[in-house]
Amino acid sequence: MSYLLTPLKSKSEIDAVIRNSPNQVVVLRFGYETDKVCLQQDDILSKCERELSKMAKIFIINVDDVPVYVNYFDITIVPSTLFFFNQQHIKIDFGTQDNTKFIGAFHNKQDCIDLVEVVYRGASRGKFIVVSPIDRERVPKYDLLYRDI
Repeated sequence: MSYLLTPLKSKSEIDAVIRNSPNQVVVLRFGYETDKVCLQQDDILSKCERELSKMAKIFIINVDDVPVYVNYFDITIVPSTLFFFNQQHIKIDFGTQDNTKFIGAFHNKQDCIDLVEVVYRGASRGKFIVVSPIDRERVPKYDLLYRDI
């Protein structure tokens, strides 16, 4: 389903999308086009895109195309989904160690819609971190491993 979503292939394209999307949430899914979990995430995102069109724009990014952002956002597990609003990176408290991104695929379409709505409402009110509406049992669990410590 990744062919239904707009791909971004360079750092300049990503920067332009983030800069030129006023009052809309920019959803960036970092991953691989052939990964099974990424395809599941793409399927859910493509189903949500029409319903969220007034408040969000959804894009997919291959991690091999933009290693600068992969390093900057510390994307080690794919798919990783990041959220921006008015050029600001919006963090989300999922009850995990990492609040900067959603790692893994959503369980269903409604989880994605609820999360984007909460990000939109919170960011519209000036918040830079919001609490996830997704039930903690449906958020993928993982452990952070720090390199070179």
